[in-house]
Amino acid sequence: MSIAIPQELIERLAAARRVAVLTGAGISAESGIPTFRDALTGLWARYDPQELATPEGFARNPKLVWEWYAERRARIAGVAPNAGHMALAGLEQRFEQFTLVTQNIDSLHQRAGSREVVELHGNIARVKCSAEQTVVSEYAATETPPRCRCGALLRPDVVWFGEMLPAAALARAEEATEHCEVFLSIGTSAQVYPAAELPLRALSAGATVVEINPERTALSRHAHFVLPGAAGKVLPALLARLAAIA
Repeated sequence: MSIAIPQELIERLAAARRVAVLTGAGISAESGIPTFRDALTGLWARYDPQELATPEGFARNPKLVWEWYAERRARIAGVAPNAGHMALAGLEQRFEQFTLVTQNIDSLHQRAGSREVVELHGNIARVKCSAEQTVVSEYAATETPPRCRCGALLRPDVVWFGEMLPAAALARAEEATEHCEVFLSIGTSAQVYPAAELPLRALSAGATVVEINPERTALSRHAHFVLPGAAGKVLPALLARLAAIA
């Protein structure tokens, strides 16, 4: 089944110099990575997300939280970027400025070759000091969780429920959004703020907004173009159409 992509969208992309992209859990789900709540199966089914992904949960039971994220980290390490990730890396090569903002914590965009990646929710492969909030690359795994040199417990470098997004990452995302000519919203429900506000800010700044998602979302009625379907199918078709006129 061929993917219908409007010629007007291809022409706008071909003329653009600055492009911003927002990706959500949908693009990673195509690689086999379940969303946070979908991953609460098996031994973890009896746990509430508040026990595993909040500062309060970590304070109550740091060993439990560390082990949950260690299991997720191992599962993510076993999956590969999909055709959607690869197509975004290809698109990056075609524009003067291309900023990829992601809500995902799995590094699949970087592994696919994307370079300008802004991680709004952190990265599960990294750990940081729970007291100093600084990333720690070397530590002794003599206890669970390990400890920083300052003595505080280490934790995953991800944004938990109730925490603020990293200020520098959010500032980069907003800067790219407000100065882009085309904004692509891919595989995101458009319900998690402040990320969900980015395509609306792009609209207000005069950008062409494109939504790529299997289902309609709160953004659909605002977007200039809605391309229904999986990112792994739509994005390669979009890249191919763009390459054909270059």
